[in-house]
Amino acid sequence: MAPTGSRTIRNGCERVLYWIPVLFIVLIVAWSYYAYVLQLCVDSIKDTKEKVGYLLVYHLIFIMFIWTYWQTIFTKPMTPLKEFHLSHADKELLQREDREESQQEILRRIAKDLPIYTRTNSGAIRFCERCQLLKPDRSHHCSVCDKCVLKMDHHCPWVNNCVGFSNYKFFMQFLAYSLLYCLFITATDFQYFIKFWMNKLPDTQAKFHILFLFFSASMFSVSLAALFIYHCWLVCKNRSTLEAVRSPVFGHGTDKNGFSLGFSKNFLQVFGNESKYWPVPVFSSLGDGCSFPTGPVNLDPEQPSSPSGSSLNGATEARHFYPKPLRESQSRLLISAHSWSERDNATDKDRGQ
Repeated sequence: MAPTGSRTIRNGCERVLYWIPVLFIVLIVAWSYYAYVLQLCVDSIKDTKEKVGYLLVYHLIFIMFIWTYWQTIFTKPMTPLKEFHLSHADKELLQREDREESQQEILRRIAKDLPIYTRTNSGAIRFCERCQLLKPDRSHHCSVCDKCVLKMDHHCPWVNNCVGFSNYKFFMQFLAYSLLYCLFITATDFQYFIKFWMNKLPDTQAKFHILFLFFSASMFSVSLAALFIYHCWLVCKNRSTLEAVRSPVFGHGTDKNGFSLGFSKNFLQVFGNESKYWPVPVFSSLGDGCSFPTGPVNLDPEQPSSPSGSSLNGATEARHFYPKPLRESQSRLLISAHSWSERDNATDKDRGQ
């Protein structure tokens, strides 16, 4: 009992420590609210129109910033569906086999009925021994969350959560609104920052809040801009951070652009077809997180092909994996990508003739 009790205490302490970066961000934001609203707008700005205008725009950005941050933190990462987990019989069969080749044969047999197209660097089926499941394409096991996460991008300590399929849109919005928040503060505080250096502000505590507010907002703007631009590039290329570091492996080998469908379709996979949901932190990403469209070259010849010869992994076969039916707007990407690939195949045939 003692080892179990000590392990429980250690795990509890770790969970508390994981919230320290989030607490740090919350304290910084709380101070910035006090410094901007009370010290700058209420106490330092004398023009009523300017004061009201700044406060209205500030609170609009602030609400979106906090909303997206909340969604990124508290949206649970999606895990693979039960179809990807080994059955009790398959677990026993796998445990009885000592040779790796025999184990891979068993995993390949199970994978034939699943929309799985990526492999390990050695060409083996991607299997998580910890979760006892076959990893769907683009999923990875998070050692911090201790679970396999669909389309895992990274584990972010600043939100104490895994960024993946379920909350990547929220994470992108959080970066955008936090950058806008810092830029707005920097721009509107700049003239009063100059007045501070020219000794044109009253000698009160507000002048020190104005000084540190400008410096902190400026520094955060630089770091957030770099991170936001990087993730915009990832969205355009339809890659995760993990895939940018290590390209996914398909049957024919590695392909860093294996999941890219072009800029517009890559954007729609994250933000969805309905533009009214793009600026708000409401889930609208396309698909189920277990299967993704790919180019024809990335298909595995061992996987069963659809009756129509679709070149998209899981566009037809994986529909029964969806936990609930997709809206028409969500499935449009897969349908249009299917048509797009068929047109490319027809063009190639015409050239060959």
